[in-house]
Amino acid sequence: MESVQERLVEFSLEAHDLYLNKSVPHLEGPPEPLQFYRDWIGPNKPCIIRNAYSHWPALSRWTPKYLREKIGSKVISVAVTPNGYADAVMGDRFVMPEERQMNFSCMLDIIEGKVQKNGVFYVQKQCSNLLQELPELMDDLEPHVPWMSTALGKSPDAVNFWLGESNAVTSMHKDPYENLYCVISGEKHFILLPPTDRPFIPYGLYQSAVYQEQDSGEFKVIDNIDSHKVPWIPLDPLDPDLERFPQYRLAQPLWCTVKAGEMLYLPSLWFHHVQQSHGCIAVNFWYDMDYDIKYNYFQLLESLSEVATGPRDMATASCPGSSMLRRTITSPSKIL
Repeated sequence: MESVQERLVEFSLEAHDLYLNKSVPHLEGPPEPLQFYRDWIGPNKPCIIRNAYSHWPALSRWTPKYLREKIGSKVISVAVTPNGYADAVMGDRFVMPEERQMNFSCMLDIIEGKVQKNGVFYVQKQCSNLLQELPELMDDLEPHVPWMSTALGKSPDAVNFWLGESNAVTSMHKDPYENLYCVISGEKHFILLPPTDRPFIPYGLYQSAVYQEQDSGEFKVIDNIDSHKVPWIPLDPLDPDLERFPQYRLAQPLWCTVKAGEMLYLPSLWFHHVQQSHGCIAVNFWYDMDYDIKYNYFQLLESLSEVATGPRDMATASCPGSSMLRRTITSPSKIL
């Protein structure tokens, strides 16, 4: 077993030495499709692209005043938590947010401090919430990124809208998508780790639960009794517990900030943790990854990492019930 662990460490270090960048590079304009595929999608490396959507009206239009007039009365899904951590490990539970339906103008009132509410509010429902809940905004941007659609030979699976408070956090996870993340206003702060660092990233299996605010204002954690246990990452990269997870010392995270008007290309299977400035608005495009030999190799890496770290490390298990869980890697047929 020790020899497997040693080889996994060598595998990761070799990837960093051979082709991975020490920081996230910037491109100064939208790339040619073939060149982008060769330089970034094929090698599975992230980059930040400037001036890729400077023609979108959203960049100048999406002020609180405009959004109130355009979609203020629209009912949207909002994730509410006591601490900003939705879809995250808390103690011995994997806890999902309370999902509420509210008018968009009510969400803006919270963001602008016009009303005080208990908890942290975040518009983060995926599954193409921009197209499903806010189609009126589609005149202000494109339904896809043309050069990316050409590079991949497909349209995006989902187009998502994000708006939240500064203490709303996305816990570390990975997605089976080629992700183009476009910041419209404010900033997003990413911590990124490549798939080859998987041996250093701990997983556990957790009882699924959901937050529920009580009449007193207190949030209770309510177990989902009939659900399977959830595989998730218990480590917080902002304050990693290196005594509990000593292998994380070997990980080599990249930190980057994506500003308004910039686009992050986040490759499939990269682990990421996200924070934001208060009231940040973003749109992202999920293109389904290709289930080719890279996927097979990653599945092998998952299996070897589980063997090396023991039975608690169950990253390939599946469990329904969460927007993020539906993106956990199992097999192509089980991804929704």
